[in-house]
Amino acid sequence: MSAKPEQLKRRKRFTWRKQDFELTLLAIPTTIWYILFCYLPMFGIIIAFKQFKISGGFISNVVNSPWVGFKNFEFLFKSNDAWIIIRNTIGYNIIFIITGIVLPVLFAIMIGLLHNRKASKVYQTMMFLPYFLSWVVISAVGWAFFSFDKGILNQFLGNIGHDPVNWYMQPEYWPYILVLLNIWKGIGYGMIIYLATITAIDSSYYEAAVIDGASIWQQTRFITLPLLKLVIVMMFILSVGRIFYTDFGLFFQVTRDSNSLYNVATTVDVLVYKQLKSATIGMASAAAFVQSVLGCITILSANWIVKKVDPDSAMI
Repeated sequence: MSAKPEQLKRRKRFTWRKQDFELTLLAIPTTIWYILFCYLPMFGIIIAFKQFKISGGFISNVVNSPWVGFKNFEFLFKSNDAWIIIRNTIGYNIIFIITGIVLPVLFAIMIGLLHNRKASKVYQTMMFLPYFLSWVVISAVGWAFFSFDKGILNQFLGNIGHDPVNWYMQPEYWPYILVLLNIWKGIGYGMIIYLATITAIDSSYYEAAVIDGASIWQQTRFITLPLLKLVIVMMFILSVGRIFYTDFGLFFQVTRDSNSLYNVATTVDVLVYKQLKSATIGMASAAAFVQSVLGCITILSANWIVKKVDPDSAMI
């Protein structure tokens, strides 16, 4: 009796080909990396619910430490500084998300319009280079500018007749400094992503627009931006998923952990680090666990909202 068409489809669907074997080999290193560094460490989540005590090996410490329920989470919400930390974390990230989308898209469009390819590559390199600098290096350069005694800015102020400023003791300046440094360091990376999408757009769209008499602004508005929408939405969703995370180096290294800047530079990640320094590992784990849960909720919520508004732009 001949096999039914459905059975033939099933057999064809599960056939193992040489291409599948090659792709599996390529995926093995990434799979191992995720298992070792993403899934196995999830076992440590239980530390957030224990009074972790260091007395031997890691496994024995976890097993022998007493359970404390949600006591480790209380310091996050009962602390007098909880509002300051949450405000800084979410507030800075909202600004970073907006500037991290608008400015890279703007510069990608501007560079994409350049006719001189050499100049375009030079500008891309100059803007992308800061992304590879660590915050430790940037902190050292910042110290050269903001140092009270020998800082370049204070020397300039002295030359024009102004008193020197102790920058690391003046919190009113640092929200602007932190935002500008984040833009300066990350704009090149975001620009490359959008520029790659722009260069992949079929040139026939622009040629037809030029024949119809469309201006540069009209080409950008009706061709470039609509075709960039999918990438912009994807980057937005990924950025929203990290709204409860901040760049530790930016807020700790660049500010040199100045106590005077506590109200404008302390975020959840800085708090976790300081909790680890004081050996309250359970509290640090609780803070990191809350970050992960809230980040998962926000990224799923953002994707759900995008899916309701524009199903074609959603990630899943």
